[in-house]
Amino acid sequence: MLLTITTTHQPATDLGYLLHKHPEKCQSFSLSFGKAHVFYPESSEVKCTVALLLDINPIELVRGKSASDNREGTLTHYVNDRPYSASSFMSVAISNVFRTALSARCKDRPELVEQAIPITVKLPVLPCRGGESFLRQLFEPLGYQVEGETLPLDETFPEWQNSSYISATLHNTVRLCDLLSHLYVLIPVLDDDKHYWVGEEEIAKLLRHGEGWLNNHPVKEQITSRYLKRRRKLAKIALAQLAEEDNPDIEETDAIQAEEEAAIEKPISLNQQRLETVTETLKEYQVKRVIDLGCGEGKLLCYLLKNKSLEQITGVDVAYRTLEIAKSRLKLDNLPFHQQDKIQLIQGSLIYRDKRFQGYDAATVIEVIEHLDLNRLAALERVLFEFAQPKLVIVTTPNIEYNVRFASLASGKLRHRDHRFEWTRKEFQDWGNQVAERFNYEVVFKGIGDVDDEVGTPTQMAIFTV
Repeated sequence: MLLTITTTHQPATDLGYLLHKHPEKCQSFSLSFGKAHVFYPESSEVKCTVALLLDINPIELVRGKSASDNREGTLTHYVNDRPYSASSFMSVAISNVFRTALSARCKDRPELVEQAIPITVKLPVLPCRGGESFLRQLFEPLGYQVEGETLPLDETFPEWQNSSYISATLHNTVRLCDLLSHLYVLIPVLDDDKHYWVGEEEIAKLLRHGEGWLNNHPVKEQITSRYLKRRRKLAKIALAQLAEEDNPDIEETDAIQAEEEAAIEKPISLNQQRLETVTETLKEYQVKRVIDLGCGEGKLLCYLLKNKSLEQITGVDVAYRTLEIAKSRLKLDNLPFHQQDKIQLIQGSLIYRDKRFQGYDAATVIEVIEHLDLNRLAALERVLFEFAQPKLVIVTTPNIEYNVRFASLASGKLRHRDHRFEWTRKEFQDWGNQVAERFNYEVVFKGIGDVDDEVGTPTQMAIFTV
């Protein structure tokens, strides 16, 4: 199984810096399924080629498997194309052997990481379920010039016609990290198979390596389905997260709407009161690990980071662009190492079960539920209370009764144009009591903000405990 990457960038030996692999050395790496060898067939200032060769033993792959694992028959495990055709084994090798380059890091020459360079990739044997046309559908939208030659089943028996394998050559001027991400995702998509079990963690891998290009790819549905081994539930989750990612226009609209909501509530500094109340409640319950679901631009996270008693803080949002704003607001790259280890931001949907949400003392859901359609609220309830199961859950939401006290808010209007609903105090308490009873929690309700004898407080809070 062979992959070669060639560049004519000047000097071409910069490829060695980007890959963290010296052109004058031949290096071998042990993997769970065999060995990966990295060497340079040619290396000069004018042209440089690196080769990634995988040495896979199909017998070793099946040793230790029980008869029940061998559903396709014993012979299939021993006679197959895995040693010579590019597949998910190649993706795993790329992520292990070229990990630094894949993550867009170059210690010695950091300026190279962001530089697009001319690159030619060759995959001599590439399984392609869908033929050369599908190969083009995958790579041409990403700016590649594609050359594909279908390989015969056997050159000595032309009557057997062609195989499903292609000798592929790809040309592009692209950042090396982007190239590796494209190969990491699309090689197993072309093969339409993976050598390992595909679970929910593969969604995060797909979104991470597909960042910046998958969401706008014309065949993203096919890519997602094949990458996740045609597991419909996983593909549905991944596509939902891709669909909910903000684009620049939506981001600008959301910013405008957030400013409008802030302007309405500004006279009483409601947002600040909310964040302080939530932070003090977490202190009161002596929380050590907290996850903020729907963290947005990280306003609450900034408060939590100042709390020295917290050992782990995680912010979750479905929109990657919003997380980038949160990262900037928190100045994560400039934090001391002990604080960088304390906080993390992850992309995820709040209406789909996610193992990464588990293991926390507390979860905060601050001004989030009103942005969900009511028919999706039940999904969030299960994700939070049934699957994640933190010991403490804090939920805040607007009190619609208080809206009449906002002079700048027209009668009958909600505080934010993206709000799907706003509840009265009774409606919120009815919901909270039903959730608590259904998932075996206790719940108490508190108000946040100035108290009005007639309409209560502007924000209402539910505190769920086990």
